[in-house]
Amino acid sequence: MTTTTTTHLIGYARVSTDDQEAQLQRDALTAAGCSRTFEDKASGKNTNRPELSAALDYLRKGDVLVVWKLDRLGRSLIDLVGIVNGLRERGIGFKVLTGALSAVDTTSADGRLFFQIIAAMAEFERSLIKDRTKAGLEAAKAQGRTGGRPTVITDDLLTVARARKGKGESISAIAEALGVSRATLYRHLSDYQADADR
Repeated sequence: MTTTTTTHLIGYARVSTDDQEAQLQRDALTAAGCSRTFEDKASGKNTNRPELSAALDYLRKGDVLVVWKLDRLGRSLIDLVGIVNGLRERGIGFKVLTGALSAVDTTSADGRLFFQIIAAMAEFERSLIKDRTKAGLEAAKAQGRTGGRPTVITDDLLTVARARKGKGESISAIAEALGVSRATLYRHLSDYQADADR
């Protein structure tokens, strides 16, 4: 006897405190069939988005995260790709309703192809940033200065995070236990996976 996975559409909306688009997003997400919507009131630059964390923890394999526009989810291309790659690894789809990139629907073949292109662009951007940072540090070292931000995630912490994630623990719980932000943990796990796939 085979069991069928029920797909739930879960909405995520984000508005700034002075933004009047909240109802517009809610209406669009409801019309799209979302059974539940999580909503943050925060600017795109704000790393503290508790309702996004709650939505990501709520989602289960086979579900689809739906946003009104792509910029409602990610603060940057790298942030966006990290979040969606995390969803993909958990067997969760992602769909955008409106805007220039409304073709993004990772539950379809075209959407998956499109996002692979976006992911490749993000990896390219990450490489450029890494190269520029390395060149800057080498130039500073040549002038007798040392710098750079200390890494928050050590190899040991990353090993612990991967082990806990493999046991099914949520990213929020792991991040809290390790004392790092969810975004930082997502980024390091994505970077590790990208290196492992090479």
